[in-house]
Amino acid sequence: MFEKILIANRGEIASRIIRTCKSLGIRTVAVYSEADENANFTSEADESHLIGKSPVKDSYLNMDKIIEVAKNSGAEAIHPGYGLLSENPDFAVKTKEAGLVFIGPTADVIGMMGDKIAARKEMKEAGVPVIPGTEDAVADVEEAKRTAEEFGYPVMLKASAGGGGIGMQAVASPEELEKAFEGNQKRAANFFGNGTMFIEKLIEEPRHIEIQVLADTHGKAVHLFERECSIQRRHQKVVEEAPSPVLTEKTREKMGEAALKAVRALGYVNAGTIEFLVDEEENFYFLEMNTRLQVEHPVTEEITGLDLVEQQLRVANGEELKVSQEDLKISGHAIEVRIYAEDPDRFFPSPGKITDAAFPEGEGIRLETAVHGSSEVTPFYDPMIAKLITTGSDREEAIQRMTEALKDFKIEGIKTNIPMLQKVIRHERFKAGDTKTSFVEKYYQGG
Repeated sequence: MFEKILIANRGEIASRIIRTCKSLGIRTVAVYSEADENANFTSEADESHLIGKSPVKDSYLNMDKIIEVAKNSGAEAIHPGYGLLSENPDFAVKTKEAGLVFIGPTADVIGMMGDKIAARKEMKEAGVPVIPGTEDAVADVEEAKRTAEEFGYPVMLKASAGGGGIGMQAVASPEELEKAFEGNQKRAANFFGNGTMFIEKLIEEPRHIEIQVLADTHGKAVHLFERECSIQRRHQKVVEEAPSPVLTEKTREKMGEAALKAVRALGYVNAGTIEFLVDEEENFYFLEMNTRLQVEHPVTEEITGLDLVEQQLRVANGEELKVSQEDLKISGHAIEVRIYAEDPDRFFPSPGKITDAAFPEGEGIRLETAVHGSSEVTPFYDPMIAKLITTGSDREEAIQRMTEALKDFKIEGIKTNIPMLQKVIRHERFKAGDTKTSFVEKYYQGG
């Protein structure tokens, strides 16, 4: 096993990785920006190094500086966490060229799956169901309108290099498409350096369900069942659970098989997630692949008993997976909510100084956080401040524990989305498992 690794990330995921490394006897190197000088993870790591000013371009996206710190510190590998550089193929290449191990898949797979048009083609060839859509980029708004007429409205306009809902918009008419095209193209170019757009038929009222996969360098791959991620605002997840409250065992098996087809076709290695949209008849369609650890990975850990970070480390170290598909079983139910420094009425970030904090504790409660009672949430980074996970013997118990835990979760000094989460968890449609991607839009009217 590795003796020392560098974590090219920040916040709660850095703390999460450090925790597993400590349990395995692996020393950790943290990197931090000026804004994160007093953050929890900097003191939790065995050593920490300042890499730049607060903006991400000057610190957490500075590949050369991060690799320089890794080499000088004697780290053997780099864990990218999620976000930031985790799905940047150039970073994976630079890490390997520096003689370090990148704890994730190969750069070519990262690049292919980061291009949604290329990913669609690859999945279609592998026999994974894909949403009807364009095989190539649409050149301009006139071609987009002709294409949309062929599929029939409504359609989904999407950025090939997009993520987190950026550059993506549902449109119901040629007039809407004309208004949406240029704006989404510009946003995608600004955020991802690539304004390429394509069109898919809109799957109306779907569920967003994803399959966690693990694969090693010895040709062995398994799936770890599904996560339901349908509770979203602005195409970004806020509540996730495992298993899905509605999937039949037959559909679960089919989705798992489809995910493993994708893994084998790509020669994929390490942890990843295949995301699907699922309609009312449980037909499912490939949406995208995340070539990294997911924010919502704890719910999978809770129902399978596996530490996914540990599995990532072992695979990157060349070890063979010790679990087979037959060994894996679903045990209980887990729910995760993402707690943001956010105005719960408008979903706008609400950075500021935390003056006091109290976190829930007790049976079936897990907390992943990077803040304490005097932390500052800066405007430089994603405003997520914690993930709260509750587990029960069944979904009803997990919901009850989440209801009580949210009551006990106190953050003073800034606004948070806790009122919104409480309303979602108490809603009768959520309790009934009726959690489609339109849920927040239809049933949440503010805090």
